[in-house]
Amino acid sequence: MILVAGLVVTIGACGGDGGASREAGPWMLEASLAEAGAGVQFCEEVTANVSAYMSQFEGQMPPSERHGGAVVVASIGDIPDGMNNHVSQDYTASQHQSFVNLMTLVKYDEDQNPEPYLAESWEVSDDASEITFHIRDDVYWHDGELTDAYDVAYTFKRAIDPETAFPNAAYWTHYEQGPDGVEVVDSFTVKFQMRPHADYIDPWRATTIMPEHLLGDVPSAELRQHPYGTVCPVGNGPFIFVEHREAASWTFQANPAFPADLGGRPYLDRYVYRVITERTTLLTELLTGGVDVFIRPFPDEVQAILDSDVVDLLRYPFRGYVLVGWNARRPQLADKRVRQALTRGTNRQEIVDALLQGYGTVANGSVPPFHWAYDPSIGRDAMSYDQDAARALLAAAGWVDRDGDGVRENAAGVRLAISIKYNHGNDMRQDIAEIMQAQLSQIGVEVTPMVVEWGTLLDQIGQTPRDFDGVVMGWIVEYKLDDTDLFHSDNISETYAWSGTQRPDIDRFLEELPLVVDREEAKPIWSEYQELLVDEQPYTFFFFDDRLDGINKRLRGVEMDARGEWLNIKDWWIPADQR
Repeated sequence: MILVAGLVVTIGACGGDGGASREAGPWMLEASLAEAGAGVQFCEEVTANVSAYMSQFEGQMPPSERHGGAVVVASIGDIPDGMNNHVSQDYTASQHQSFVNLMTLVKYDEDQNPEPYLAESWEVSDDASEITFHIRDDVYWHDGELTDAYDVAYTFKRAIDPETAFPNAAYWTHYEQGPDGVEVVDSFTVKFQMRPHADYIDPWRATTIMPEHLLGDVPSAELRQHPYGTVCPVGNGPFIFVEHREAASWTFQANPAFPADLGGRPYLDRYVYRVITERTTLLTELLTGGVDVFIRPFPDEVQAILDSDVVDLLRYPFRGYVLVGWNARRPQLADKRVRQALTRGTNRQEIVDALLQGYGTVANGSVPPFHWAYDPSIGRDAMSYDQDAARALLAAAGWVDRDGDGVRENAAGVRLAISIKYNHGNDMRQDIAEIMQAQLSQIGVEVTPMVVEWGTLLDQIGQTPRDFDGVVMGWIVEYKLDDTDLFHSDNISETYAWSGTQRPDIDRFLEELPLVVDREEAKPIWSEYQELLVDEQPYTFFFFDDRLDGINKRLRGVEMDARGEWLNIKDWWIPADQR
């Protein structure tokens, strides 16, 4: 344990982990920061540095009446890999990295136009082969080091290093990845070489900049297990990491050094993310004030929120879809006709109507409704519910009920038996697996639903030997829509290649699409690509759902849309009489 002069203890309240609910007062550093990573040399050193740097701000009074109080956000899962953007593959983690603890070079406005954030400006060469970023000179890491161009170059080099296993490697496919790909012009100017391509700015909206001075000497292959991610992260964003209780909570404190030109220190003194795996408990906590924000209540929980006098429901179109991914490496799933049959044998419309209650639509491909290339007609007929067609596909693939037990076998007598995994605490995904179990039994497929803890499930589907047959998952696309990490043959061993897809014709489209800058020219190419996905059926695409969030009415200034739930957390505030 480290004890540093000037640290003070705050009194816990608000749902057990919410921390101090208090009037605005002088800024003081949370005591539990000193305990983060006690006994781990790296953590002891960095938390001491954070404490030393931040202690200089103690005693400062907040600049307005909106400052003060604590907010608790809750969901069913922890934040896998924490603040380690080098290896993180979880949406909630990405949101906390981008908007809470760290920073991206750019962010998007409500019309999806890029605007400055860590980069104060940028310019692109006339032939779109070079982009130069000018980094702000007033953003400090929470340990007092300046964020600079070397951090940006370091982050890029780590992302393109295969040893890092950066999950979104396709971001950088058209950036020059050799020694001449990046140049640090000066401490606050960095230049990148690239091939002209569409949406070249989007990776810098999605990739948070990481601290070279803390991680630069760590071998790339060791970054995933490094304590920086979940034990003692040091960011440069609007909130300072204070504490992580595994499978329970994350606590952050307002950063008093956040640049005034970016809004200065957040209004909230403290932000807590709680993990509540039992959905009934989570809803009760929201309705009784134990938590302020319930991330993604299910449609069958919405009425209780609508009936409440203290909670509002936010609803907005999102950029994600729910799928059942099929592992084509498994012999029983290797034939596309089997995967087509699994989709055609499932009444997806009936399931969507029952589970979403009007808060979403059936999906037949990977292009969501918000995207300019979306075409709702693709796959609508070819993958419509038809159990007779499904039975014919299975028979054509050699799967027949040879012994009369109701389950099909191949010529070698192997049963058409598969498991469908889903994560613990997600009742909707459990419902999908169990309904598919019942419906697919009618066409001779034996399905076993299996529940797995979230972090374990990510490992099972994302790492060799890919220990799953089918998996119910959610996928959130970037504004730069690119399925390369999912379906390109060259990425068969990468994290997101759940399906094991290997098709040269799909590869050609994935290589061509990012290079077509003109949208009118690109749209028919996107349609052809989507038709190939319908034929391949790497997933049973289930639905595009509207995003739902329950929010306590005491919480003001909240903006949530397709960019995410935490996009303006630094501007959230609570009236003084409700803290």
